[in-house]
Amino acid sequence: MKILSVHESVVPISSSIRNAWIDFSSMDCSIVAIVSDVMRDGEPVIGYGFNSNGRYSAGEILRRRAIPRLLDADPESLLDQAGNLDPTLAWPIMMNNEKPGGHGERSVAVGVMDMALFDLASKIAGQPLYRYLSERFGDGQPDDSVFVYAAGGYYAPGKTLSDLQDEMRRFLDMGYSVVKMKIGGADLAEDLKRIEAVLEVLDGDGSRLAVDVNGRFDLQTALEYGKAIEPYGLFWYEEVGDPLDYRLNAILSENYRGSIATGENLFSVQDARNLIRYGGMRPDRDYIQVDPALSYGLTEYLRVQEMLKEHGWSSRRCIPHGGHQFSLHIAAALKLGGNESYPGEFQPTGGFADDAVVSDSRVGLTEIPGIGFEGKSAFYKVLRELHR
Repeated sequence: MKILSVHESVVPISSSIRNAWIDFSSMDCSIVAIVSDVMRDGEPVIGYGFNSNGRYSAGEILRRRAIPRLLDADPESLLDQAGNLDPTLAWPIMMNNEKPGGHGERSVAVGVMDMALFDLASKIAGQPLYRYLSERFGDGQPDDSVFVYAAGGYYAPGKTLSDLQDEMRRFLDMGYSVVKMKIGGADLAEDLKRIEAVLEVLDGDGSRLAVDVNGRFDLQTALEYGKAIEPYGLFWYEEVGDPLDYRLNAILSENYRGSIATGENLFSVQDARNLIRYGGMRPDRDYIQVDPALSYGLTEYLRVQEMLKEHGWSSRRCIPHGGHQFSLHIAAALKLGGNESYPGEFQPTGGFADDAVVSDSRVGLTEIPGIGFEGKSAFYKVLRELHR
């Protein structure tokens, strides 16, 4: 097996929505196609990858560092002892001559390539990614469906409480029983009105509603909001302060009895380890949201999982950020606690296969070899244009 070429580009995933920290008016995303010399039905087998929303495209790093290093590598160095493509062997090649630390946009670029390599490897093996991963890194018995929640509730120009309620009703009609909304982009009084409006739609059941601050709060504000929302019994209180402010998170966990979720903006096993060591996270109720597509790919995410296991955490306490097919396969293969979902947002990259059906906040996996982008028609059309 040899890699013949790698193609990269950028697609917009912009919209008028905003959270407490950023708007998405200029959000874009890197996409890649890795073309192999393996032929199926007269066509080369190709692996595809992209990065999750919330981080911008990383084309400069892809073009100048990650892609050239991969193409310059000895093809044999990418193969395991049986002669099969092993994406984990590509990781140190792409990270060659990179200093420790500085995680961020570099982790996005490597994550995009890692995703495409795993897509390619599982296609060559003729397996959907979740089965391929379960046999290699799991127990060989993957989950046949995954818990998903509908993330929305963004701030938007002219959006009323009634509009917010209608949005949540649409999520329920789609088959979701757990939903998430943004807070922190207004004052506490206004956000409480918004939360209570959504709770009306959920028949007052706070355990079906998660709230997300996107890292906006200082300690005082985090505690004030926590005191105000704790009586609702929410599903979780997410990314309350800066992702690297472990002390804030630790103090919050001492004062907020409900579940806390964070980690989507931690991009390495080292940062995730510091969260576990110093962030006060509680393995009986809290959630880790590291996104494989943003954090150096599945190769690094496997290290995160091993670290969590060493610290007594169950994989079921992990629900990745991103709302895409890659982490959905990973969740089923590694028996995670679930996966995020963005119904209708961040297109064409976000979401699952076109025929995916959500029922009681669970969704099944595609049996298409690889990640299954071929079953997401609008996105697949964009990906194919990369190498034609």
